[in-house]
Amino acid sequence: MKFTSVFDIIGPVMIGPSSSHTAGAARIGRVARDLFGRQPKWATIHLYGSFAETYKGHGTDVAIVGGLLDYDTDDERIKTAFFEAEQAGMTYTFLPETAHTDHPNTARIVLGDDDGEMSVVGISIGGGKIEISEVNGFKLHLTGGMPTILVVHDDRAGCIANVANCLAMHEVNIGHMEVSRIERGLTALMVIEVDENIDDRIIEQISYIPHITKVSKMNT
Repeated sequence: MKFTSVFDIIGPVMIGPSSSHTAGAARIGRVARDLFGRQPKWATIHLYGSFAETYKGHGTDVAIVGGLLDYDTDDERIKTAFFEAEQAGMTYTFLPETAHTDHPNTARIVLGDDDGEMSVVGISIGGGKIEISEVNGFKLHLTGGMPTILVVHDDRAGCIANVANCLAMHEVNIGHMEVSRIERGLTALMVIEVDENIDDRIIEQISYIPHITKVSKMNT
């Protein structure tokens, strides 16, 4: 196994008893909020495997809620996230599930407000590290370790090139890109990891490109 830094070995600075069940859970919640693009008004959290079995004792529940409130893993407010959520007007429901998943520490978060909703599936793989494996039914592989742009678009020729050209015009380098679609000719999703945090003006320009229906970003 290759470690890229000392933090891969000792795990992150965090609030809570478990890097997988607390720090990882908080990061899943926070990435879901980032991808949604704003503070949700409500969230339904489906828990699988060991998350479902131990979420209260290991603080997985309070950690996910803290992440949805945009708290980092070392934020002391995670301890009082339920109270903070009430103050922010965000409601939440936890649903332990019995269905089998590929990884034992899996959460599906459905979050939304009056203007829309989003579904995000995340897994905590240990040491506070996570992977986002699905967004709104699209399969993907997202670690949250690099600034990322998600572009929902019509499955039409030229969309990928137009987005890449827009980023190149602003001298934004693409480190990794994935494209997936549920069915040919309908809706597709670009997941673009880049080398630097993305300015809101660039996101706005991408949103004006023909056949682009939604753009969200996740800075680090």
